[in-house]
Amino acid sequence: MTATTPTGSRTRLTPEQRRSQLLDLGVRLLATRSLDELSIDLLAEEAGISRGLLYHYFGNKHAFHEAVVRRAADDLIAQTAPPVDGEPLERLLVSVAAYLDYVVANYEGYLSLVKGAAGGNDTLREIYEEARSALTDRIFREDAQGTIIPDTPASRLIVRGWAALAEELVLTWVVDPAGVTRDELLGILAASLPALVDAVPGPA
Repeated sequence: MTATTPTGSRTRLTPEQRRSQLLDLGVRLLATRSLDELSIDLLAEEAGISRGLLYHYFGNKHAFHEAVVRRAADDLIAQTAPPVDGEPLERLLVSVAAYLDYVVANYEGYLSLVKGAAGGNDTLREIYEEARSALTDRIFREDAQGTIIPDTPASRLIVRGWAALAEELVLTWVVDPAGVTRDELLGILAASLPALVDAVPGPA
């Protein structure tokens, strides 16, 4: 396998580099297609390679789908990383905005992950849970600026529920904003978490 460099010369890719390149292409295609629509034939055509070579790299269709979804989940985690500096609520807002933008740009693929996890696919559920845990665990990390909420069992329960609420709001809004602007939605998402935590009764 070869790739063209900016100077026009061609370099041979290692199998791992080529596989990674194909996964990146799969993620881009998944952004506007459901997982069921992401076929070996489509990726082979887009990549300009044979179906047999794709099976060589991924084994079968299910393994290919799972590898693409895992790469997409890794991209989501990376792209929604909050900034290091700033107040906790400000950093949460930046992270939530990045999450919203990711779902907007990758709606079909993200929806496929959500449906796959809910539909009984064990591997997709595992990937989904890993991604959600990575996103929510950030809220409890202590640093120089502190955390937005205390790390307690009740708070973790609330955060898990809030994550499900945020996901549903974003998925619904992408399909039909219903007169709600992006900034208004972000304000709702960012303000709802501390409001929910504040509703939890304190220790007696």
